[in-house]
Order: sequence, then C-alpha cells, then structure tokens
Amino acid sequence: MKKFRSRYFPAIPVIIVLVSLMFSNSCANTSQAPSGGKKDTIPPILVKCSPANGTTNVPVKGAVLTFTFNEYVVVKTASNIFLSPPQQKMLKTRMKGKSLEVRFEEDLQPDMTYTLSFTDAIKDNNEGNVFPGFTYVFSTGQTIDSMMVTGTVRDSKTLKAMKGITVMLYKDSSDSAVMEKRPFAAALTDDWGYFCIRNIKDTSYRLYAVKDDNSNKMYDASENELIAFVDSIIRPTMRVVDSLPEARAFDMKDTVGCQSRTSQYELAMFRARPTKQLIVNKVRVSDRSSYITFMAPDTHIDSMWILGVKPDRLITQFNAERDSLEIWVNDKQRMPDTLNLFVNYRKTDSLGRLSPETERVRLYAEGGSKNKKRKPVEHKDTICLLNLEAVPETVEQEGFKLEFTYPIVNECFDSLQMISINPKQIESKIKYRVVQDSTNIRRYSIFPDEKMLVGYDYRLKLPHRGFRDINGYYSDSTEVTVKLPTSDKLSTLNLILKDVGNRYIVELLNEKQNTVLRSYVVTSSETLTFPYLKKGKYSIRIANDVNGNGLIDTGSLMAHRQPEQVIFLKFNKKEFIDIPESVDLDQEVNVAELFGNK
Repeated sequence: MKKFRSRYFPAIPVIIVLVSLMFSNSCANTSQAPSGGKKDTIPPILVKCSPANGTTNVPVKGAVLTFTFNEYVVVKTASNIFLSPPQQKMLKTRMKGKSLEVRFEEDLQPDMTYTLSFTDAIKDNNEGNVFPGFTYVFSTGQTIDSMMVTGTVRDSKTLKAMKGITVMLYKDSSDSAVMEKRPFAAALTDDWGYFCIRNIKDTSYRLYAVKDDNSNKMYDASENELIAFVDSIIRPTMRVVDSLPEARAFDMKDTVGCQSRTSQYELAMFRARPTKQLIVNKVRVSDRSSYITFMAPDTHIDSMWILGVKPDRLITQFNAERDSLEIWVNDKQRMPDTLNLFVNYRKTDSLGRLSPETERVRLYAEGGSKNKKRKPVEHKDTICLLNLEAVPETVEQEGFKLEFTYPIVNECFDSLQMISINPKQIESKIKYRVVQDSTNIRRYSIFPDEKMLVGYDYRLKLPHRGFRDINGYYSDSTEVTVKLPTSDKLSTLNLILKDVGNRYIVELLNEKQNTVLRSYVVTSSETLTFPYLKKGKYSIRIANDVNGNGLIDTGSLMAHRQPEQVIFLKFNKKEFIDIPESVDLDQEVNVAELFGNK
C-alpha cells in the first residue's frame, strides 16, 4: 500500500485539473460572453473620516479632509460638495485610491463651525450608484454649534419643488447684504426642494434662497437670478440630533422618509423685475407703428412727442406691466424714413434715483437700418387688417374675438350681423353687445344677448368698409361661424367659490400645469363653470390678485414684497382632478380658508 501511494499519489492533482478542464469545456457557451453576475445596485459606503466627524480645533491653514469608501468612487459634480460657510474659492478634490481628499484654497475662519455636505456629488466607479449624501461637521474652535433651520423652496407660480437652490443665512439684517457678501451659513436644496442648514449658532438671521447661476454664493440682481426670502428675522428653534429625519440623508426615492421631515419655512422663488429704469429697445414695426421697451416696469412718462407730428395724432398703449409702450401715428400723410421720438420720463440717474429726463429715440423705417429700402406694397398693405375668431369650447365665456392690427379711427359696430341657425336651418338675427378689452385698445369681444344653445350655429358677419384704421384703410367683409360642442362624452366642472373677500385669478390648467385652458377673475362668491372638458386630468390654480391688474405678479426684494400667493387645489391629496367622460362635477372651495384668511 505504501508502494502504491508513493507511486501514484503525486499524479492525483494533475488528474483533477484535467478532469475539471474537460467538464468546463463541455459546459461553456462558446457563442456568448461569460455572465458578469448580478448588477451592483448598492451605493458606496463611507467607512472612515480623517479627522473624525465632529472634530474641533481644526487648523485654519492647510487642513486636509480625507473620506475613505468601501469601493472606488468618482466625483460626479464637484460643485455639489458644499461647504458652509462658503468660501470665495472652490474646494479642491482629489481621489487617492478609495479615498477622497478635500483641500481648501483659502484659510478657514477662526472659531467657526463648518459643515461639508456631499449631497449627490459622489458615485461609485463601476455602476454609477450615487452616494446618498452625508454631512461632515468640524470646528476651528473648541465647540460645535448645534442649532439648525429647515424648509422647502418652491417656484412661486407653479409651486414645484426646486432642486439645487442655495439657501443662505445672514446675520446682517439689511436686504442689501445678500447682494454684497457671502452668507454666514448655507445649504443646497435636494430633489424635494428641501434644505437643512445645520450646526449654526443660536442667534438671529435673515433667510434667503437664490438660484446661484454663477456660483458666487450671493444674489446678483443685475443678472436677473431667482430669489426668495422670509419676511421676518428668524431664530433657530431646532437642535441638531443625527437621529432626527431632518438631519438624515435620505435616498431621494424614499418617499416616506423624505416626507417625514419637518419644513419650518416655505420659500417662494421669483424672478425680480429690474429696478433700474431706462429705454432698452426700440422697433419701427411699420410706417405708423412702433414700440419702445423699458428695463423696469411701472414706467412714468411725463410727456412724449414725435417731431413734425401733432400731439393729438399720437395713439399710445402700455402693456399691463407698463414696461412696453406701443405708439401709433394717426395721420394719413407719408411718414419719413426716420421718426424722431422724444420721451420725457423718469430715468434712473447715476445715484440710482428716478429723475426726469428727455431722451431722443430714432425710429427707422421697417425696424432696421435707416438706409434699408422700403418693401413693395401688397394687397394686405392697403386694407384694414383684422382677425375674427370664435372657439367652440370658450365662446360662451370669451365671445367672438375681434382684433385689429392697427387702432381703428372709424367704426361701425352697429352694422355687424349676428345670426343664429337652428337645426332646421332657419336663420334668425339676434342682438349682441361689444366689449372693448381693458388692456388692448385693438381687441374686442362680441357676445350674443341670448343664451347660446347646443345644436345651433352662430354666425357673425363684418360688413365691407365697416372699419377704418389709422392708415386710412377700410376693412374687407368677413364672417365666422361657431357651434357649441355636442359630444355626449364631454364633461362639466362647476367650481363653487365661497367666502371670496378679495380679488382672485382662477385658472384651469392641463395636467402638466404648463398651459392655461380657461381663466376667470372673481371678486365675490360665485360658481364658475368649465364646460366641454374632455376626459383627463386638470389642475385648478387660484392666485390672490393683490394689486388687481389681472396678472400673477412677481415679488421685489428691495421693496420687501412677496410674489402674489398661488395655491393649487387639492383633490384627494393630489394637485389634479381626474375628470371622466359624461359627468357634471361640483367642487366647493372656501377661498378664505384656502388662503388662511380665517
């Protein structure tokens, strides 16, 4: 037996290897590459910080922070490694094996608590799994500050959560501080628009949020960045406890976790209108039509004239914001290639004050160079241009819509004909009323005096030479016919508004909330009817029209004015109502309660 072992035992390993090779070849799929196993879906794990999290007395010069992970990682977005208080120069990052080194390009402040938030800046090297975030805390002093402030940032008009917004705390209570210096503490909002500014001192602050396009950690009003602010001075009331939901870093897909966080402040972001006033644009649209635009709204004009044109020959119209002015010359004489317009208005001077100034504006023919040739005259250039339309779904609310290209100086609305045609094709003339638009002198709405009936056709006829515009041209005859929708699959939503004490704008929007389908302005309790709705999802937006101009106005930081408040109605905790086919729905809304007036 010993002889057998000594002779054959050394060959046993060789035999095992040969057998394994035989079986592996017989089982291999030579037409496909070997499988790589299950896809890695586990995000990186932070295993070590150096110095340790919560370290005090960190040197203000030459500090290096090292973060070691359980696998190789890469920096996806370096700017999302966010230091608070922020510095002027960006942090320097470098990968060293499985460790990330963070260095400071300028000295730290003495006796200051700092937080370094990773947000979604780190991902693993292979599958791109994002590190869920982590906030590292250290101090250049002997203690770690322990208070925190939380909140949510939303768009003022859509109420959508805004990600990547810089939220900032200032000890300086003046509103100009946010435009002149970096904050005392700051944080970035996450996918939910949520922020937590943690490890701050227990003192008073001003709270702002800025869409920091140039990453300077300040508000650049001249660049027209978005901003939000809290009206009053705030003081933190929450203490940092790592186990609290507000202080934890959640996966953004963890809806339950993210919604469990308390939001102390709601900030509405808006784009402020410029405050510096001057003329910024001029266009000669045609021989007798021009417009000029101003940098800031609410333009104040003391006087205006065109050289060689009598003052009573000018027709002007501001837009609702009063930052664009249309100008027409009501004179049939041939206009020169260059109109010299003089505008005496309140212009911002070198000291930032509004002072009267007369400015000369040269308006060149065709809106181009003074040397540009006039275009050939076409038929459309010799008639009073207009557009007449009626939309079946909205004709009851908006009427027949008539808009002229130029202001009219002679009109004959009495010569219009409105005709109803019943299902038996019997025609009847009906009375109507004409309403001129309050914001556009060229636009009119024409309504039948009687209730419109389903199954009837309604025709509006404009006679030949019924209108003459400022060019001296007469209109051609035209007509339009409309019929109310008849599909039995269409539905109606009745919005019953109660306790309406102010002026509100009520809008029906599509599901994406990017298109206004119907709009009402209400000043008292009433029922708004939205008929002829197709099956689908809709949203209802109500805005508090504080200044009564029919617009949802933006805010102003320097005037300390918030944007006009907007609320989307909730239907079973959702911001849309799902309307089925062939239904008549009633929805009651107490407006005072909705806006917190009770």
